[in-house]
Amino acid sequence: MLQRDYIQRLIREFMDALRRALEKKELSQRREVIRQLYEQYLGPYNLYHFATIDEVMMGLQSYPEDQRLDRLAMLAELYYAEAETEATAEECEIMLQKAFNLFDYIERNGSVFSIERREKMALLLKALGK
Repeated sequence: MLQRDYIQRLIREFMDALRRALEKKELSQRREVIRQLYEQYLGPYNLYHFATIDEVMMGLQSYPEDQRLDRLAMLAELYYAEAETEATAEECEIMLQKAFNLFDYIERNGSVFSIERREKMALLLKALGK
């Protein structure tokens, strides 16, 4: 019970920090805050930013099983947010595809129904032209 309360509090804290990051007008500030969120909540930025989905899944094996889907959701949100800060259309598409893949994995393997997640997945599919 305490473990679940901890992760729920961590997710709320993360989402508040991400929301504040996205409110920043300056793109370079937004990028830096997103980089810090990777480091603070998930691990090394370079690992998660440049990793394939398979490498991401391996990297998250270090978290307890009951936290993995929540961590994947946090990472998907970071990919989704980071996509709009990317310099090229190709980099943006890579981030959007990663976000979609993680949301899809959570949808298929999680037990919590989320309209918000499904709406984001629909937006991602539209943005990816699928």
